Amino acid sequence: MPRPACPPVIDLDRRVVCLFGLPFDVTDLAGAVQAVREAARTGRRCWVSTPNLNFVIAAREDAAFRRSVLLSQLNLVDGMPLVWAARLLGLPVRERVAGSDLFEALSRGDPDEPVKVYFYGGPQGAAQAACERLNERGGGLRCVGFESPGFGTLDSMSTPQTRQRIDAAGADFVVVALGAKKGQAWIARNHPHLQAPVISHLGAVVNFEAGTVRRAPAAWRRFGLEWLWRIGQEPALWKRYARDAAAALPLLVGSLLPLWWARRRRAPAVLDVRVEPAGPSCGHRVRLAGWARADNLGPLREALKQALRCPQPLEIELSGLHDLDAEAMGLLLLAQARQLLSGQPLRVSGATPALRRRIVQHGCADLLEGEGETGPRP
Repeated sequence: MPRPACPPVIDLDRRVVCLFGLPFDVTDLAGAVQAVREAARTGRRCWVSTPNLNFVIAAREDAAFRRSVLLSQLNLVDGMPLVWAARLLGLPVRERVAGSDLFEALSRGDPDEPVKVYFYGGPQGAAQAACERLNERGGGLRCVGFESPGFGTLDSMSTPQTRQRIDAAGADFVVVALGAKKGQAWIARNHPHLQAPVISHLGAVVNFEAGTVRRAPAAWRRFGLEWLWRIGQEPALWKRYARDAAAALPLLVGSLLPLWWARRRRAPAVLDVRVEPAGPSCGHRVRLAGWARADNLGPLREALKQALRCPQPLEIELSGLHDLDAEAMGLLLLAQARQLLSGQPLRVSGATPALRRRIVQHGCADLLEGEGETGPRP
């Protein structure tokens, strides 16, 4: 009997931090495995994104790509450069959680209650080989189908017939391998119409499972050298890594160093939050004053949940706010994602010039479009 499709939601109780403009869940590998298994069991939508440095850079250049990460229900830190940046900023990022590690950990689960996987994408023949090898090995994952659509357009890959084939297989978890941008776009278009609750773009997983590419040894991954190993396996990747390294320099100067310097100053733990009507048919206004940081966000979280109990416009008024840290910025990103998902507007108003600079340093200049901050991000 077909599983009823649950609507996608953005959970405002998630603990996330903002790093280079993207929200990352504060979790570890065990927590990610638990979240995926629970979603597969209950049918709750769980779009898992695994941003690395390449994702971060692409998201700063492509609004639709960034939106795909904002709308994901679980964002994992997949890249040691991001882990190092988070640690420099004192963020509670426990460890790197690569998509390949997540898949491998799921495969070690209970074979009597396997998560049913469907591979979509990858080089010709790789998805079939991955499916066969996964089922031969047994364990906590069982492949129920595969498809290699080749290099078609997004439209040609997003037909009702494609979704019907995936639904007919009874998958819990759709593993997509189409290239990061195309894969995220495919998920954004198709996941709301699929019965499978869990979905993620894990391009390398298909090749690893098929045996066409060997993953780097654990020591290489631990010291952040997996990129070097992958170049040895797939030499064409050196161009991508070179571009990413060049694009990372502005991030270091314009974002990471200013935020590192700012965290050296201890701000008062005072945050005043008020919710009020914004006018007839205008939703709610949430007023913030003081300093928003990790240890005082409870009232803000409750205020946003109250204001967004029903789909409606939201204004966040910041004229009394002096500063906000990465966790406070992450919570505002969840509110932004909730509004994007519901099709309702979010307006940020009243930010002082100093606060506007801080929001830009966090990588969230798009929130300030109504404040005159429409130029390129640092």
